[in-house]
Amino acid sequence: MSDGKNGITYADAGVDIDAGNALVDRIKPAAKRTGRPGTMSALGGFGALFDLKGAGYTDPVLVAATDGVGTKLRIAIDTGHVDGVGIDLVAMCVNDLVCQGAEPLFFLDYFATGKLDTDSAARVIEGIAEGCVRAGCALIGGETAEMPGMYPAGDFDLAGFAVGAMERGTDLPAGVAQGDVLLGLASDGVHSNGYSLVRKLVEVSGLGWDADCPWADGSLGENLLTPTRLYVRQTLAAIRAGGVHALAHITGGGLTENLPRVLPEGLGAQIDLGAWDLPGVFSWMRGVGGMAEAEMLKTFNCGIGMIVVVAADRADALAQLLADERETVHRLGTVVAGQGVSYTGAL
Repeated sequence: MSDGKNGITYADAGVDIDAGNALVDRIKPAAKRTGRPGTMSALGGFGALFDLKGAGYTDPVLVAATDGVGTKLRIAIDTGHVDGVGIDLVAMCVNDLVCQGAEPLFFLDYFATGKLDTDSAARVIEGIAEGCVRAGCALIGGETAEMPGMYPAGDFDLAGFAVGAMERGTDLPAGVAQGDVLLGLASDGVHSNGYSLVRKLVEVSGLGWDADCPWADGSLGENLLTPTRLYVRQTLAAIRAGGVHALAHITGGGLTENLPRVLPEGLGAQIDLGAWDLPGVFSWMRGVGGMAEAEMLKTFNCGIGMIVVVAADRADALAQLLADERETVHRLGTVVAGQGVSYTGAL
């Protein structure tokens, strides 16, 4: 029986429901900005609805992907520059979806922290919304989990979930053959993999996050937080133009490990390492760590964030289409008999 006195509350345990509600109210305009055909519900319900027919599909196959940002978050938290990691989160999911030939349709996020900082969380989620706008998908839901005792003060973690669709029978890879041309699309830096090694290399260098960047204007931390490039609209345009046989998103494992994932048994790839210039961030890390070329190629994207495998007779036209879509395109090499990736030249 109540004696009329206030007892222990959820807030006493470290969970602020009012802060969570304030966060939802703040991010609603950002989520609304991501609306697209097929979107049926706003934030705040127990589930999120999406209409595939409204999105223009007649016989769709769904494709799903999930990912995080990894230890790049550590730099964002330590520097306070959290605005871009939401873009990273979206990119790491939707860039995978498009490799299956799917159009990203909607996105959900999971934000977990020990003590909710409404401003910091809103900046992260507003970045997620910006990534969704760039990818053409809707932010239709998510979860903000405040869990006292699970995370050190100021820390948080992120996970993302993307769902896309394609018409039945249009999935990639398809038709990859010997002689196909490899078109490499430039990355915007390290993207969102290999950051445990990145952080180790920065430690070895003796530089702080606020030190002048050795290869570009601004601070070291700001440059290492450059968001992952989104390749969705550009590669979907190439797919619809015809002649694309496969796409490989170059993430953890680098060129060496990711490209073979889209090549059929009996086929490999030959890449000319002289086809592009190694960006400054990778040259700097290679120098600091004395890293072998092979280690670089199986750890980082080395300046190539996506590889488009195309029919030889469509290579020039598709390279021009991608260039018109504001991509920097490098003709890397060809599909050859064999297995794995072989390299000529040097980084």
